[in-house]
Amino acid sequence: MDILVSNCLLGAPCRYDGGAKPVDGVIGLCSRPGVTAHPVCPECAGGLPIPRPPAEIRDGRVCLESGQDVTDEFEAGARATLETARRVRPAFCVLKAKSPSCGRGRVYDGTFSGNLVAGDGIACDLLVKEGFFVTDEKTVERCHPTMEHPVAICLGSGLGSVARLVKPVRRIPYADIDGFPAGARPVAGHSFEATVGTLDGVPVVVYPGRVHLYQGYSVREVTSLVRHAHHLGCRDIVFAAAAGAIDGQAPLGLGLVSDQLNLTGQNPLVGDEALRGVDNAFVDMSDAYTPYLRQVAKAVAGDQGVELSEGVLAGISGPSFESPAEARAMALCGASYTAMSVVNEVVLAHALGMEVLGVTLSANKAGAPGVSHETVLSYAEGHGADFEALLRGVLTRL
Repeated sequence: MDILVSNCLLGAPCRYDGGAKPVDGVIGLCSRPGVTAHPVCPECAGGLPIPRPPAEIRDGRVCLESGQDVTDEFEAGARATLETARRVRPAFCVLKAKSPSCGRGRVYDGTFSGNLVAGDGIACDLLVKEGFFVTDEKTVERCHPTMEHPVAICLGSGLGSVARLVKPVRRIPYADIDGFPAGARPVAGHSFEATVGTLDGVPVVVYPGRVHLYQGYSVREVTSLVRHAHHLGCRDIVFAAAAGAIDGQAPLGLGLVSDQLNLTGQNPLVGDEALRGVDNAFVDMSDAYTPYLRQVAKAVAGDQGVELSEGVLAGISGPSFESPAEARAMALCGASYTAMSVVNEVVLAHALGMEVLGVTLSANKAGAPGVSHETVLSYAEGHGADFEALLRGVLTRL
């Protein structure tokens, strides 16, 4: 996996003040097996000296605080950076936040007051227009697992075998989890004991089962594992579920969730108690499935030669499988997969500020005859190796 990365984030003294901005998460990412980092500094590539006066973008031009226009130098460095990207074809780019050359989404506003304005740096803008995925060091650092911030993994039907890969530190019966329904019994393919430990050296908390709306549980009970993971310090959470592939939208096999349709008629943010720990009930659900984590998963799948589709998940309450007419309606709405879990869990996780990765294992064609819980379990168990390989690859890259 090739990554284009701002050299200052790796510790190179190439910033305007002659210093560096090393970030542990970025350095760790670039040191992972199978990862090749390609350092860039657009400002240096544009011929600007080290050190140099600070520069900011204003009215489409890049100027020093003295008023000197250095747009030509920044544009030359941006073109050189783009040529590097075209040559190495990185899976994604990690560029310095706020920078007039590398900033993504928000940059300094040109007043040299520390204020930010919406927009991209000169080099970042060229990369995005060319179709390269760009993120910043803050996202990488936030997604970097530590003992204080392990990765939570919530597993669905037939995928619970991942829990056996964990080197355990402790186990937590679901009965001890606040909000989880007392006396709940797992459906086939699930178990109710969380494992805290490491998976390939990465700190994790694995939940090898969940309860569902179709079992008669409330949406608060269904999402109790998310609150528990957040309480344990998890900032990243992976949701995996068996799903139905909607005809013409997705094939059978592994899929990556990019967005969702909550068709359950429920929402975990309804009511005062539901808002415990949530800053705002009116949660912006754009990018609820973290783009950076999706990009890492796609890069891992490419390296492993694993087929991985991508699309929208339609969540239904179940327990009946979707009818042919319902499957056709979901297709018209842009859905690729349908499942009886995940969507409400993602709403709460996103509201709590967690980074989300959603993976489906489509075990049947939605609306097709002959599907049963047993056939779903059989397919999931027979194709779990690809899921395990993908998950382990993502964890080791983080």
